[in-house]
Amino acid sequence: MTAVQQSAPRPGTPVPGARVPFPVVDEVSRHCLQDEEPETIHIEVHLPGRLDPARLRAAFNEALARHPRALMREVPGRWYRRRYEWELTGTPDVDPVHVPPAGPDALRLARERSLTEAPSLSASPPVRLELVQNSADPADPGGCVLILVIHHTAMDGPACMRVLATAAEIYGGRDNAPAAPRSRPAAASEPGRDPVAMPSGWSRPAHVAPGTPEGTPGNRMLLVDLPVPRRPKGVPYTVNDQLMVATALMIAHWNREHGRPTGPMRITMPVDDRSRGVDMPIGNGTRLVEVPYTADELALAPATSTSTSTSTDTVSADQVRELLRRTTERTRALKAAPRPQLGYGAALLTAPVLPVAWRAAFTRGLRRAAGPWASTTLLSNIGRMPYPMDFGETAGRATAVWFAAPARLPRGLAVTSTSTDGRLHLALRWSRRLLGEADGARLRDLFEHYLHATELLAEGTP
Repeated sequence: MTAVQQSAPRPGTPVPGARVPFPVVDEVSRHCLQDEEPETIHIEVHLPGRLDPARLRAAFNEALARHPRALMREVPGRWYRRRYEWELTGTPDVDPVHVPPAGPDALRLARERSLTEAPSLSASPPVRLELVQNSADPADPGGCVLILVIHHTAMDGPACMRVLATAAEIYGGRDNAPAAPRSRPAAASEPGRDPVAMPSGWSRPAHVAPGTPEGTPGNRMLLVDLPVPRRPKGVPYTVNDQLMVATALMIAHWNREHGRPTGPMRITMPVDDRSRGVDMPIGNGTRLVEVPYTADELALAPATSTSTSTSTDTVSADQVRELLRRTTERTRALKAAPRPQLGYGAALLTAPVLPVAWRAAFTRGLRRAAGPWASTTLLSNIGRMPYPMDFGETAGRATAVWFAAPARLPRGLAVTSTSTDGRLHLALRWSRRLLGEADGARLRDLFEHYLHATELLAEGTP
């Protein structure tokens, strides 16, 4: 079997040379780009064996050809144009696969590049795939790491994971079809309980308190490997709801330690309704909703401003259970409600009435003015990894997959997760103008503590 199998284009496949106007998400992202803080998405896939660079390059290029919407570049234009446009190229302008020299610092350096060096929007494709070999010896089967860097103006993490799953299938010759999504249990009404009201979304939310920032622009991240939290069979809440509660309590505890308000709080949550098959639309396809909490709901965080304790007696199971119930009802309602990707305001803001340069200046000014009302943080949970990411006999199947979304101010912190084989792969990514490395480690400890608090419910802890 050859590494690359050519496939006939599907009906309706975009034609090379075609131009596509920027959708709303792409345009807003393009307006707000900053060279010192690139809008990159980091995807990291760990494999137990080794990959051949030439075969990987051929497989990834064929995967891009099968998803031609990924082969695009921004069309240059004059300031008075009404739209940004993508041009579909059909073939890459630059080699998207890089193989840095193996060495003890190779993985660390590749991670740093993913946060500081965004793929160009003017050259197709706006993604970069780095193959990091754990050893320079080809006979050493000590594993390897794939790091996929995506320019978020062009596409999101789930879309690029779809492209990488196609590359895995081409490389290894094994089925990488997505697993069927798990169904969410129906909500059970409790006698005597009224539905939980949705707090107002107009309140000015609390933001993550500054820690010990580095003072320089850019992002840092911390990757964590945890067991997927347990939960009783048939309960209405999901792992995503447990992650949401853990995130809210983590920030509430952190803010109390630093003498800042714990609430109200709004946590941005991407919702992705796309299929995961080969016909998955490539681009920025998620819509953003905001899960609100009141200050009273988060009062169960420890009240001390100096304690560094994370003992399990800081929060009761009854309190966490009630917060999970409220979170579950809110996330259900928000997912079910039809809504434009960035809301109705963004759709109006990107209407092609004025020249795009004027709209860009207005959008940047509005972003600065509205900073105090931006959500507290972002929690993006892909959930169980939908693809095996199986690269065949020599490289094997992915043992861990992380992804990390940008964390620019005013939020300054993003929490992202996926799971593989019962392990939760969590990424904390933050702005260096807000937090330092020790702050990231403290937030990790708090998150683990509060995630464990939600898990105690599965063990029947009173």
